[in-house]
Amino acid sequence: MTFDNLHLDLQDQILTVTMDRESALNAINMATMDSLHRLFGHYVPDHDGISGVILTGAGPKAFAAGADIKEFASFSAQEGKRLSAKGHETYFLIEKSRVPVIAAVNGYALGGGCELAMACHMRIAGEHAKFGQPEVNLGLLPGYGGTQRLVQYIGKAKAIELLLTADLINAQEAHRLGLVNHVVPSGTEVEKAREILLKISEKGPIAVRKVIEAVNAYFTEDTDGFHFEVESFGYACGTDDFREGSKAFLEKRKPHFTGH
Repeated sequence: MTFDNLHLDLQDQILTVTMDRESALNAINMATMDSLHRLFGHYVPDHDGISGVILTGAGPKAFAAGADIKEFASFSAQEGKRLSAKGHETYFLIEKSRVPVIAAVNGYALGGGCELAMACHMRIAGEHAKFGQPEVNLGLLPGYGGTQRLVQYIGKAKAIELLLTADLINAQEAHRLGLVNHVVPSGTEVEKAREILLKISEKGPIAVRKVIEAVNAYFTEDTDGFHFEVESFGYACGTDDFREGSKAFLEKRKPHFTGH
């Protein structure tokens, strides 16, 4: 399976995905969106040898500086709706990934790029990273979930300010607001993401998957997250991994999880 504009590198069961349109500041065009859709819709869930994913951008300037505007500048209302729907569908695949996905933000994360980072489970920002949703400057609003996820991360008041003013925030402010998990020296974003994913890879894979599902359930309409947690806890209690984990704890040794 090939992926236009994406470079894949799998090491230690961690898949590093680099959006590779450096000359365009890794702007997300339709080909990139289609590749991301196939990657998270088929490749990652079907690959048993992947315990986590890092998503980053090529070069030192940008994670992804938005969508590729020249591709949809003349779109009709219906065409715009289809474009937005494809972005939502793709980013939900990332958010609902069975393995953790970390955005290693190495520069500008604007518009669709900021929305892509927010669809990941965690965000590591280089010290010179910038975040923003500047769509109102074009007479648009975010179309890939930005009006929803930004509120979840930083609250309504600050989110609506950033969405309406199109102001950019730096990595330190993004961290203060709760948008990013860590701020690290530029160039070490992927290294920090790998460190986190390697730690997670030592945990029970079923438990990791169920934690992601349970947290997502909190934000899912018509889903009782507390009930989902009860069901998931019961499911986990019936797994070989729980039996191994509890036995290892009592025997004061490191557990050997199998994902069953």
